[in-house]
Amino acid sequence: MKEWWIHVGLICIPLVAVYLHIPPPQLSPGLQKWHSAGESFSFRGSKIFYRDSYGALGSSDVVILLHGFPTSSFDWNKIWEPLTQRFHRVIALDFLGFGFSDKPRPHRYSIFEQASVVEALVVHLGLTDQRVNLLSHDYGDTVALELLYRSDQNRTGHLTINSLCLSNGGIFPETHYPRLLQTLLKDSSFLSPLLTRLTNYMLFSKGIGDVFGPYTQPTDAEFWDMWTGVRFNDGNLVLDSILQYINQRLKHRERWVGALTSTFIPLHMIYGPLDPVNPHPQFIHLYQQLVQRSTVTVLDEHISHYPQLEDPTGFLNAYFNFINSF
Repeated sequence: MKEWWIHVGLICIPLVAVYLHIPPPQLSPGLQKWHSAGESFSFRGSKIFYRDSYGALGSSDVVILLHGFPTSSFDWNKIWEPLTQRFHRVIALDFLGFGFSDKPRPHRYSIFEQASVVEALVVHLGLTDQRVNLLSHDYGDTVALELLYRSDQNRTGHLTINSLCLSNGGIFPETHYPRLLQTLLKDSSFLSPLLTRLTNYMLFSKGIGDVFGPYTQPTDAEFWDMWTGVRFNDGNLVLDSILQYINQRLKHRERWVGALTSTFIPLHMIYGPLDPVNPHPQFIHLYQQLVQRSTVTVLDEHISHYPQLEDPTGFLNAYFNFINSF
């Protein structure tokens, strides 16, 4: 009996081995349709997935959608068709390490690189002479601010921004409260490799559910679509590397917040006030204090961190009111 732990270990080792080799979920019909409608281009040897839909006749307006962490361009699926009725071209991509794009490892993921991915897509699509509208969420907000900095400073010349609409991104480190698992993954070099491998659907859906409102929770199918996007190409194994963006926001706050407060392009913020990551009223008060040129839409009090999924109609109304105002 004194060697009971050996027997437990002999049982647990194969169980853990099986767990770690569970294949990723199959694509749902909705995800498969999204994937089939997209294309890819090469960025520094990696494939980047994107969708490019032609829409409204008689309009030359282009909008590029920048998604959040840890999900993908599929976050925009509920508002995609209405956007194509307003814009000539609606474009979205999966950032490197996300969704259907490649997820290299080891790799030093950075906001700067993701901004370069967007610029490379603009070149690939022949839009360097076109003024584009940026619509972003969460992680995409910070990528948008780096693009804004480059555009206003004329650093690259690849992208000319016509307008920028942000939504529920942790652009101010002082009002940003990452989830516990995010903190552990970004700061623990010892635990991170283990945690990325042990993260499963139950943990993931619990974490994502916590940043949706109580009345706007995803369905089981929607949770599975999000998890499938993470697991595609073993994306769960790069979460810790991608999460370094939180530290990058702090290090480069002056650059990115400075770009936001000094720009003269039209700005708007769509905000779900129940967001535990960027809580009300601290976040929105600081935004209005620092970014006085921006207009703001605060959605219903039960809308949280994913406003485009929780309240697509309210989100679209806010965005169209903004885009039609200049």
